[in-house]
Amino acid sequence: MTVEAVQSIIDDLHAEAKRDRPPEDTPEVGIVMGSDSDLDTMYGAYEALTELGFTEQSIDGPPGSRFTFETFVVSAHRTPNLMYAYADTAEQRGLDVLIAGAGGKSADLPNMTASIAYPLPVIGVPVQEKSVASVIGMPTGAPMTAVDAGKSFNAALSAVQVLAREHGELRDRLVAYHEELQTGVGEVSRELHEAGTETFRERRR
Repeated sequence: MTVEAVQSIIDDLHAEAKRDRPPEDTPEVGIVMGSDSDLDTMYGAYEALTELGFTEQSIDGPPGSRFTFETFVVSAHRTPNLMYAYADTAEQRGLDVLIAGAGGKSADLPNMTASIAYPLPVIGVPVQEKSVASVIGMPTGAPMTAVDAGKSFNAALSAVQVLAREHGELRDRLVAYHEELQTGVGEVSRELHEAGTETFRERRR
């Protein structure tokens, strides 16, 4: 990404922050990651949100549904100005909760995003096991929630839980999703019990 391309995104973010758009026209959730190499891990957040009826929104595109999210690559080390602009404008641009993922031993993006976007809630995702200590190491008074390494799907569920306190429709979707999980476990349990262990294992092969 060229310097001009980075500055173009920064300019777009600031311009969007100055627009007076109703909440239903702005994304509720923002997903940021330190590198496109983190995308496979962060894709879990995409899967969780889309499963719960969210659609992805471009920076200037119309919302595809009532609840939307946006996705950016924002490096704390290579593009600090972009990271700052993203987090600094997040609340003004209508975002309600952020999910930030980063890998490596110096996984600073979630922490820095949380510091700059405060008091907006930020959920950190350590992309690798070696990133956990860096992501969860926020000092007292600078809070950030974090999930286990690679669990971006759970991060997105947590983000929707935050939103569900205000939106009953999202609460209903979360309850329905949880009930589906329970139903699936129940069906497997009955099949295992009735078929027996050996037959059940053969069916799964």
